[in-house]
Amino acid sequence: MDAERAHDFGLRMISAGFVSSSPPVSQLLNVRAYGQTLPHPIGLAAGFDKNGIALEGLYNLGFSHVEVGTVTPLPQPGNERPRMWRYTEEDALVNKLGFNSHGAVQVAKNLERVDTPIIYGINIGKNKQTPNEEAWRDYGGAAQALRDYGHYFVVNVSSPNTPGLRALQATDDLKRILDAVLAKIDKPLYAKVSPDQDDEDLVAVAEVAASTGIAGIIATNTTIAHSHGEGGLSGKPLRDRASEACRTIRQAMPGSLEVIGVGGIFSGHDLRERLQAGAAACQIYTSFVYRGPPAVRDILNEYIGGG
Repeated sequence: MDAERAHDFGLRMISAGFVSSSPPVSQLLNVRAYGQTLPHPIGLAAGFDKNGIALEGLYNLGFSHVEVGTVTPLPQPGNERPRMWRYTEEDALVNKLGFNSHGAVQVAKNLERVDTPIIYGINIGKNKQTPNEEAWRDYGGAAQALRDYGHYFVVNVSSPNTPGLRALQATDDLKRILDAVLAKIDKPLYAKVSPDQDDEDLVAVAEVAASTGIAGIIATNTTIAHSHGEGGLSGKPLRDRASEACRTIRQAMPGSLEVIGVGGIFSGHDLRERLQAGAAACQIYTSFVYRGPPAVRDILNEYIGGG
């Protein structure tokens, strides 16, 4: 089955409540992130539930938090299909979805119906046709439409699948976007960064983020450093770079700036390594695709058992 069709089918099954899994419960697993105490460190990264339709089902799979999105201000279809591929021999995915989104107004309607205690964030981006010099208006507009929902927000300026988007990580552009969003919300705000930036640039982005007073950095998005054509790669090949980026930002910045670890976390060992690199909490995506509904339970059990 085509990878995106498989994803859509799985999302519908989760949304309908056909699958569940119970993670281990222990105060030793509790972490503090997003201004909340989470029962354990594993959340679901942005990109899986783009429109906020499956939060109840994802809670029943044991995630401690979920990131909805990326949500754009106006609806847009994203790039042409096919636009998602599995590379099973590498435990990797490549996507060039391009911010396919129902738009902020519809996502707000979806979230209004949510009835679950799960902590969730909202990842926002700009529409493809919006020029970079006007991007701050898109981010501010999306935040305005969604301000009554979610526990935290994320500015996505690091996807490789919207032309020119990564240029918004330049410090002046990023500061303008962060200021525009902060003016609209009263919740913790994070910036999601690219693993393809060198360490010096990652630190520069983190310094701008800290100067604006946002809560933290999500490290990292997908990488274009792969041999599978266009699109961003996630999964095991990203693990080492994502862990290094997490450590670099953590060591360079004050403890008040949280780092959320994302990228290539497949096992309890990977989770432990990312937390030791300075992550306050972590998110998975590709390992959920490959390990299936028990992924959270199994990774946490491995973590507890020292695996």
